[in-house]
Amino acid sequence: MKWKDWVHVTKLDPDKQLKPGDIEAIAASGTDALMLSGTLNVTQENLALLQKQVKAYDLPLVMEPAGPEAVLLQGINYVFVPSVMNTTDVQWLVGKHQSWVRMQKGRIPWDFIVPEAYIVLNPDSSVGRVTKAVAGLGADEAAAYATVADYYFHFPIVYIEYSGMYGNPAIVKAVSEALDKAVLYYGGGINSAEKAAEMSRYADTIVVGNAVYDQGAAVLKATVDAIQ
Repeated sequence: MKWKDWVHVTKLDPDKQLKPGDIEAIAASGTDALMLSGTLNVTQENLALLQKQVKAYDLPLVMEPAGPEAVLLQGINYVFVPSVMNTTDVQWLVGKHQSWVRMQKGRIPWDFIVPEAYIVLNPDSSVGRVTKAVAGLGADEAAAYATVADYYFHFPIVYIEYSGMYGNPAIVKAVSEALDKAVLYYGGGINSAEKAAEMSRYADTIVVGNAVYDQGAAVLKATVDAIQ
């Protein structure tokens, strides 16, 4: 199964600790892929440790870097590289990416790189603060960013990121209707089957992260079952 066909992705944060047995339960939940991703305190060391914990399970592994300083390329199926569309700081749109290219000196496996157009909509989230995102967008504004990402920049993924809070389904619906070719990812506050089902009506792919740490892996299977 290629990444365009995934409907459920589990996001694991290298800066957080899973409970014993959680990785086995996550692997058995039916999720389509594991994404190694975080905003704060992500290092090569804790990324490598998390990768070691999960690599024995037969699930695709995605690296989603917060910056060029900590990026895994070995043993990874894809690298999803975010650009924040609604940032006020150009480094989060293209600057970090230029730095990464310079650091890698031609060693980037471009066939495995998937650009993401992030639209960050939780102003109180770490990613919202760090990237200086203008997060208080209405449906029309978010949909316009999505249109620019899809039609103008040709991003293969548009990612609606509420990061820690459940988002506005009307905004996600508007973004979905604005897209043509891009796959729509949604992440933020999905901690129940009901929320997963609601957002999956508009998003192609649902991302579940914090709920795994806050409520345990059992909630993950409920979100998977809700969108099958």
